[in-house]
This record gives sequence, C-alpha cells and structure tokens, in this order.
Amino acid sequence: MDESGFDYLPLSALQHFAYCPRQFALIHIEQMWEENRFTAEGRVMHERVDSGQGETRKDLHIARGVRITSRCLRLTGIADVVEFHRDINGILLPGREGYWRPFPIEYKRGREKKEEWDRLQLCAQAMALEEMLDTEVTEGALFYGRQRRRKRVIIDSSLRDRTREKAEKMHVLWKSRRTPTAETGPKCDRCSLRECCLPGHHGASAYLNRMLDV
Repeated sequence: MDESGFDYLPLSALQHFAYCPRQFALIHIEQMWEENRFTAEGRVMHERVDSGQGETRKDLHIARGVRITSRCLRLTGIADVVEFHRDINGILLPGREGYWRPFPIEYKRGREKKEEWDRLQLCAQAMALEEMLDTEVTEGALFYGRQRRRKRVIIDSSLRDRTREKAEKMHVLWKSRRTPTAETGPKCDRCSLRECCLPGHHGASAYLNRMLDV
C-alpha cells in the first residue's frame, strides 16, 4: 500500500486476471494454489531466469530478476530479464558508459498463444520500466520455452490502453473481495485450480477440507 492508501498487487497477477478473473480471485483473494505439471515447469524456468546474475557483452547488458513497480498501474513484481541495448537515444546506466535502451523479456514455459494474456503482462512490465527509468519502452519480447524462440511484441497505445483497463478491473475485483462464478472453457483443462474451482469437482469447500485434513 502506498501513501495514498492504494494496494499494490503482484504484476504477475495481471496475467492470472486476464486468463480468468475467477482464477485471480482464488489465488490472490482466497489464497488457494495447487501446482500441476504446467506450473511446476514454469516455476523451474523462472527460478533459473530470475537468478539475479547480470551479463555484459559489447553492446548489450542483460539484467535478470529486476524488481519493478508501476505507480500508474499499482503493480509491483520482478521482470525475468531486461536487456539494455546500446543506443544513442537510450538512457544512462550507473557505472556504464554510453546510452542504453531497455528491452523487457518475459519467459513462459509453453507455446505462443493467440490470446493476449502474456502480452498484457509484458506491457505492464514495459510501463513500469518507463516510470522507473523515465524513458519510453516501445517493444519487448516473450520467450516460449516449448518453442525455444522469442516473440517480439510492440508496446503500442492500443495494448497500453487494454493493459490499463485490465489492471483497473483487477483492482476493482480485489477491492470487492468477491470471487466470480466459474465460466468454463477449454482453458480450464490446463488450470491448476480446476479441482477446487469447477462445481463438478465439489468446489472450494472440498479443497479446503482436504488441505486441512478435515
């Protein structure tokens, strides 16, 4: 919470909310979490990426596990990787000569998606870096582990508007402290909370009983 009394939410929660508002509420309001193969693979990937170890090449500096915060979006978290490319139109970095342009990279375990959940999270990272570094971040990338390749993402005004909109709706839901009803679809099959979420799997009460050995 900042001096204005606003709660800051995890930046990664934006992807949860965009994927499914109910999933966001179960994780961040009701504090439920279960790991499946997909979340375990993603966790291992991020542990490797978020090592905090930097790397410098001729015209490239790589920072890992970068703590970022956006006052505008009221989000805070860790950027997997921020590359700084030498660029005359960039910014000064402490202890480094020349000017550098930030380029955020978010790592995902699976494949590229047609939905924009991941792009919204990357855009939020870019907007946070802009606030912190007082510079414009016009693009970044998503690295998909299953495909072993980057997908470049343009951080344009339309994506920024949708990111702000999602973030605001997420804060409204957070403030309400209410969990939305389930809206089933294909994405439910890959959700680690399927068992405690869907009515056909006996709902959240059965999950809590099992966790408490009732």
